[in-house]
Parts: sequence; C-alpha cells; structure tokens
Amino acid sequence: MDRSIEIAVNGTRHAFAVDDRRSLLDVLRSDLGITSPKYGCGLAQCGACTVLVDGAPARSCVLRAAKADGAAITTLEGLADAGTGALHPVQQGFVEAAGAQCGYCLNGMIMSALALLSANPEPREDDVRSALRHNLCRCGTHAEIVASVMRAAELMREAGGSPATDDAAPGESAGTLRQAREGASA
Repeated sequence: MDRSIEIAVNGTRHAFAVDDRRSLLDVLRSDLGITSPKYGCGLAQCGACTVLVDGAPARSCVLRAAKADGAAITTLEGLADAGTGALHPVQQGFVEAAGAQCGYCLNGMIMSALALLSANPEPREDDVRSALRHNLCRCGTHAEIVASVMRAAELMREAGGSPATDDAAPGESAGTLRQAREGASA
C-alpha cells in the first residue's frame, strides 16, 4: 500500500508516495540518487547504511521510509560545504588520520561519529569505540578510525563551531517538518 511522505534530505524537501515495505535506504539510493549509505547486510548489523534521522544515527536498511515521514535526514553528501567544497571536520579528521581503506564502511563510521561528537565534543577513546560498536570495518582499520574521530573532535573544537548539521531547508530547524505536521493536525 502506498503512503505519502515528506522528508528533508540534506536540507532539501522531498515528497513521495512510497510502499509501506520500502526501506529508507532504497528511497535514498533509488529515488534520490544518494549513494553514500551502502547496503551491507540488510539486517542493521554492519552500519554501512547509517544516516542521521533528526540527528540520531539510524540504520536505513531496516527503517521503513514511511516511518521517516516528517524527518530531517542527513547523509554523507550533506556534510561538505556546498559553496566551497570544504570538508566537514569529521570528514577532514578521517582524511588526516587515514581512517579509510576500502571505504565501504566509511559512510556509517562518519555518520555515527558525527552523532557522537554532536552529543559529546570531547570524547574519550572508549566513548568513540562505544559509539562505533555497531559499525563493522572488514579491512581492520579500527585503530585508525578511532584516531580519525579523535582528530575530528580536535578540528571541531578548533573551529569553535557546532558539529551538528541542519538537515532541514534553510531557516528551518531539523524537527520543523514533523512539528509543522503535528501542529497542523492539532
């Protein structure tokens, strides 16, 4: 059964009619051409499909698109500065500390790291390991990944900015779509 949904992906609103069984990953990749979230396991166990949904990490392979109705979605494509091309500090941290080898897990690692650093700008290495415990790296670069997140935290503190991204359209907060919909139905 099709259901109408509206989501904001990387600051752009999209309206769809989606089958209740379709995953958010399928909508992002097939309908929007967003390829950073990967299909790894389809069971929410590897983390390759991780995106931020209203700022929280979510496994898009098992999250039904209909459940994301009204949400602000952030993907890796939404992190770099669109005007200058400058990498987000989390991305830059991974570059500087060589946190990627094949890159397949990188999307999930970066999105999970962003969620951690948004909540905890000064994490300990144990905090990083805990935040990334649901993300698998088959290349075995876990030490470099932890170092990358620690470097990203330094870069974010040096920049003095907030690690959070605003996924909604310009001038809207991340929860605006849901809040607007809830307010309209009240």
